[in-house]
Amino acid sequence: MKVGTRGSKLALTQTKQTCQDIANISGEKIEVDIIKTKGDKITDSQLYNMDSKGLFTKELDKAVLEEEVDFAVHSLKDVPTELDEDLQITAVPTRVKANEVFISNMNWNDLEECSSLGSSSLRREAFCKYHNKRFKFKPLRGNVETRIQKVLDGEVDGTLMAEAGLIRLGLTKYIKEEFPIDYITPAAGQGALAVISRKDSKQVNETLKKIDDYKTHQTVLAEKTVLYELGIGCQWPLGSYGQLNNENKLELYSVLLNEKGEILHKTTTTGSIKSAKELGIKVGKELIEYI
Repeated sequence: MKVGTRGSKLALTQTKQTCQDIANISGEKIEVDIIKTKGDKITDSQLYNMDSKGLFTKELDKAVLEEEVDFAVHSLKDVPTELDEDLQITAVPTRVKANEVFISNMNWNDLEECSSLGSSSLRREAFCKYHNKRFKFKPLRGNVETRIQKVLDGEVDGTLMAEAGLIRLGLTKYIKEEFPIDYITPAAGQGALAVISRKDSKQVNETLKKIDDYKTHQTVLAEKTVLYELGIGCQWPLGSYGQLNNENKLELYSVLLNEKGEILHKTTTTGSIKSAKELGIKVGKELIEYI
């Protein structure tokens, strides 16, 4: 089999680990094909100021559709809520931590008003404003290592990142602070991977499904369904996170803000993990009343 991936160290690490998981179960040897995406070529703009649909995934998905590769591995939060009708998320491996973390030479509470924060995320900026952090937000693009180095070099005073990427790259030593889920709520699907393939690739799909983690898959399905129901992409600040509670029920927490950092509505809904999609639809319909 052949897999398509972006060329960043994080993308390659995620893809190689996925391939290793597949090999451990099936013995399949997988060739890696590096494909550059539009998002990799844009380094100087905020994502929410452009059409970001499929920014980091479109070229990979095209390669899958045209049978240049058998499957692709994405960070699930980058996957559009609507896939091509011939594609599917065939597997979602076990998720790592979805929390947001702070990278800086200073402590979070020591950053003064007008300190510079590197960010290309409307969601992160809105949560900062909600917590009365009057930062100057500057675009900070590039791979994980590049962004960390820019912070260490003083180009910005700090930045926010998904903890999952730092865990996968072995860079957790740079984490100054980890935020609770309800302090800065992650993007839908954050911390999870999506293995995309063609619906008609039966043999490939049978192999890929062996690394699917049902609980993770259902949880992120609920989160992404909220996003789908709202139809907002990253144009509205939305945090959504699901987890299994002590009763083994799926607990879905979602919070919708505006650009000023005001919370428009937040909700926690619980239901059967088997009804993850229905749970996401319910929450999405509830939130859309506040847009």
